[in-house]
Amino acid sequence: MSNNASTYPSPPVKTVSKSSKTTFHFGAGLLSGLTSSILLQPADLLKTRVQQSYHSASLLSTVRTILSSPNPVRSLWRGTLPSALRTGFGSALYFTSLNALRQGVAQTHVPIALANANDAKVQTTSTSPSSSSSSALPKLSHTANLATGAAARVAAGFVMMPVTVLKVRYESDYYAYRSLYGAGKDILRTEGVRGLFSGFGATAARDAPYAGLYVLFYEQLKRYLASATTIQASNSDQPLRASSSSSINFVSGALAAGFATAITNPFDAVKTRLQLMPGKYGNMIRAVRVMVHEDGVRSFFGGLGLRMGRKALSSALAWTVYEELILRAETRWAKTEMGA
Repeated sequence: MSNNASTYPSPPVKTVSKSSKTTFHFGAGLLSGLTSSILLQPADLLKTRVQQSYHSASLLSTVRTILSSPNPVRSLWRGTLPSALRTGFGSALYFTSLNALRQGVAQTHVPIALANANDAKVQTTSTSPSSSSSSALPKLSHTANLATGAAARVAAGFVMMPVTVLKVRYESDYYAYRSLYGAGKDILRTEGVRGLFSGFGATAARDAPYAGLYVLFYEQLKRYLASATTIQASNSDQPLRASSSSSINFVSGALAAGFATAITNPFDAVKTRLQLMPGKYGNMIRAVRVMVHEDGVRSFFGGLGLRMGRKALSSALAWTVYEELILRAETRWAKTEMGA
């Protein structure tokens, strides 16, 4: 047999660069965040209005006031731009950093960080999403899910904090800001750069446990729902799923957000007061004392129903869009890297 064949170069194998994947994660997070923030802005505005007063304005009276304004539709979507900027780019930063953290933890092959010991062998070596999973993301342990979710959220929250402050003040009727530029200029003039980071301590205290609990609940619910909706076909050895991955992700995201929101709502109420009136409330400890003195413990649960509803829908939308985009991208990347 001739050995000439050995002299021919092997066809090049196509690969997808790490930077391209990171850029895609950023874009997927941005799109998911923009989608949820624009659609659900009225709920966010109502939550801010309900939480802003120590007299605990009711949701019904707040809605009536807005609807009786000259332009109710515009009033309900007031603050959409800062909200879209904050949630869109915040989600992009969050999902990108969360993916990097989770991939990094998964690649350590430390059994305590993975969902089970066998994951150390398969989760980081497979380039294609498993058919039995509704997600293309690594499966980590409870501790790793809590830690990575919290770290990614706090980091993204710090970067986006100035936009968050502008958003809250723009949504509130305490201030008569006519533009984001005017709002930012006024804050810098009266409070300095520190004013743009008002309430970061309360925000971090809210976001760290919220994001950690959310990722923990979300991953557990996905596994449970995927298992509960999987059936064994009589004429096949392969299991079949009765529900699509998108429906599993959507329901899991909504339920996880509801649970995590209920636990962390007091921090959100304190954060809102600090960002609206930093001169009055000062810091977290002082804010808690003033809120209890003026309106009792119930002030920590102002806007809970609104926040739970909004968080459930926004998280379900954002994570479903993100997961579906990444799931399809991972499948395409796997085919590219195999030279398909």
